[in-house]
Amino acid sequence: MQKLLIVGCGDIARRLLPRLLGHYRVFALVREFEQAAFWRDSGAKPVLADLDQPRSLQRIAGLADVIVHLAPPPASKLEGGAGEQRDRRTCNLLAALSRGLSLPQRIVYISTTGVYGDCSGERVDETRALRPGTARAHRRVDAERQLRAFGRRGVVVSILRAPGIYATDRLPLERLRKATAALNEADDVYTNHVHAEDLAALTCAALRYGRSNRIYNATDDSEIKMGDYFDLVADRFGIPRVPRLSRSAAQEQLSPLQFSFMSESRRLSNQRIRTELRARLRFPLVDDGVVAAVDERNSACS
Repeated sequence: MQKLLIVGCGDIARRLLPRLLGHYRVFALVREFEQAAFWRDSGAKPVLADLDQPRSLQRIAGLADVIVHLAPPPASKLEGGAGEQRDRRTCNLLAALSRGLSLPQRIVYISTTGVYGDCSGERVDETRALRPGTARAHRRVDAERQLRAFGRRGVVVSILRAPGIYATDRLPLERLRKATAALNEADDVYTNHVHAEDLAALTCAALRYGRSNRIYNATDDSEIKMGDYFDLVADRFGIPRVPRLSRSAAQEQLSPLQFSFMSESRRLSNQRIRTELRARLRFPLVDDGVVAAVDERNSACS
């Protein structure tokens, strides 16, 4: 049985683990000792290490045949010139893997569709030139480049670019209850989504079918604007719809972080995950996932 190391033990990793057990001997890289019990009790072997502390990564050299890299770059800018656009975590991970007697056979990395930047609502496939518009997206581009260079050493590297991830516990309900405004129809942007369970399933598909140094848009079939998404969730959960503003008014009233999510518009193609990864999405449309979330909430309350 191959050994698989999960790097980045958050929500997607927890959804992924049950799909891996029985197929792999699973290790989980955890930063804090308190996290170890969960992963051990769930069937994985925890490895205490920190991507921000290179010396702690010595123990993963040669440990696993397969790596699932889910760890995001640091949220804040790194200091120093061009280095602020580097993903040091991926750099540290690959350096540690390089010190093993043998390299892993395969790596699957979860990136972001933010690497495309603003596409003015155009349709976007994986051949689109990258124009990251934020420091965080620049670091994702850097991580992808590092991984693809690593792949040229004989490692099968598959990269899933994920859009907005949602699930029952990952919906904008608090934003709706606060009545945080959205853009009006004329100024609104297209937004893309994938349910957390589908992203976990796509990760497994990439482990099985992913091609070497290949990019995949890990997105559902929806073509929906951001304000319409908020309206959909509000209607399904019985919450009043939020007000709509012009772009200029929104820029004045919303925080820079809130407004930044309204600055990029694109419609992603998911043809490649369907043909190459043989994806069959459980929630092909956002409405499917939101309805399931409502049903889950009603079942928990009954």
